[in-house]
Amino acid sequence: MNTLPDLSQLTHEQLLEFTRQLAMQHQSLAQSNQQLDARVQHLEVTNQQLDSKVQHLSILNQKYEHELALFKKHKFAQKNEHLTAKQIHLWDEAVEEDIAAVDLELERLNADKTNAATQKAKTNKPKRRPLPDHLHTIRIEHEPASTQCACGCQLRRIGEDVSEKLHFRPAQFYKEQHVRGKWVCDQCDTLTQQAMPAYVIDKGIASPELLSHVLVSKYADHLPLYRQRLIYQRAGIELSRSTLSDWIGRCGVELEPLANALKEVVLQQRVLHADETPVTIMRMGENNKKPKKGYVWAYATTQYNPVQAVIYDFQDSRSGQHAEEFLKGWQGYLVCDDYSGYKARFKSGQVIEVGCMAHARRKFHELHVTGKSQVAEQALVLIQKLYAIEAELRKKTDGTAEDRREYRQQHSQPVMQQLYEWLNQHHLTVPSSSPTAKAINYTLKRWPALSRYLDDGNLPICNNWVEVRHEVA
Repeated sequence: MNTLPDLSQLTHEQLLEFTRQLAMQHQSLAQSNQQLDARVQHLEVTNQQLDSKVQHLSILNQKYEHELALFKKHKFAQKNEHLTAKQIHLWDEAVEEDIAAVDLELERLNADKTNAATQKAKTNKPKRRPLPDHLHTIRIEHEPASTQCACGCQLRRIGEDVSEKLHFRPAQFYKEQHVRGKWVCDQCDTLTQQAMPAYVIDKGIASPELLSHVLVSKYADHLPLYRQRLIYQRAGIELSRSTLSDWIGRCGVELEPLANALKEVVLQQRVLHADETPVTIMRMGENNKKPKKGYVWAYATTQYNPVQAVIYDFQDSRSGQHAEEFLKGWQGYLVCDDYSGYKARFKSGQVIEVGCMAHARRKFHELHVTGKSQVAEQALVLIQKLYAIEAELRKKTDGTAEDRREYRQQHSQPVMQQLYEWLNQHHLTVPSSSPTAKAINYTLKRWPALSRYLDDGNLPICNNWVEVRHEVA
């Protein structure tokens, strides 16, 4: 840096020039400072953007890890959603007392290892269930060839040992010949002959029993027609798939009035379950085309209803219009998941939504099994308490709807309030895009519907009742 000149030695013109140079340097420094400030501000904005991007990528990575772990669980792990005993008691207020009781029990068992091992073997040994009494019994006696003793005396029967074997007699085909005699009057030549009994398929070879067997095998035992055909071939009977298909179609026509009557009975109930599940539709004769996806809706009465009925509605799509048409004119409480197809009925005010606690629980369970989230586990323990209360209610077989309502108000309501406070507390602390936030938001969004069962003993806690019916559909 140049040294400052002696200002006292400068002329007036030199002082003016020096002042002008200083002003130019000051302006240059000011511009440089502004550029540096702008650069610093730009770097700060860039840094904030990078921080935001890192946070977004972190949440996205967490989401992908969660989905990957969930995929592995669905593909390789067990399908149940049970918590272990340790997990159930993890957040229990009496966990220390439980541990102390376990320690005391271990000390008692270790006092005599031999007796403990013997007792454990006896306890774990499975017991054979006795065969049902309604089975037809064939008694086969096994007696000695001779009742003469080797010493020359006559043997005397003092008792017997009985062992039972479960026998199976394979189904058999047999011909049923209907012989209708022809009777004529020799005086007036009048011919008389008894008419054939009415059958589902006139002039067909299938008896009602065989038609029932084909229907049950296909729809209850899930045996496709081509497999049934192979089974019948082994018995020496040739029945083509087209013949079997024709039988099923004709039976469907005959059963339609019964299905319509069942639908009327179901739609007369005040509370219904509803659930839809996808089914694969094979395109017969179109080998080059991929299978099509259809849907089967199940509408069922609740476990508390004396009328136990379920009706299935098959459709070729998942459009909400199908549920709208089926439930048109019906008024009551509908237990269902968060499928948007039911929303139109809820908006009409004629149908009141009842949420499914099992779906809310499943969100947290997926987090628990994939990420071992302690947060999710806390929610699971609270929901587990709600189901434990319902299990106690099921033991009271003579309880009324009002009894269930009072019991839930006394026992379930405090747990639900605790769960609601827990959800709101963690809703403010977890990242908004995280899987945990999605599980919490799902539950909070549907909270009025999820808690509706507390105020009506006719309403169930979840939709599992109808989902189980889908497994046999």
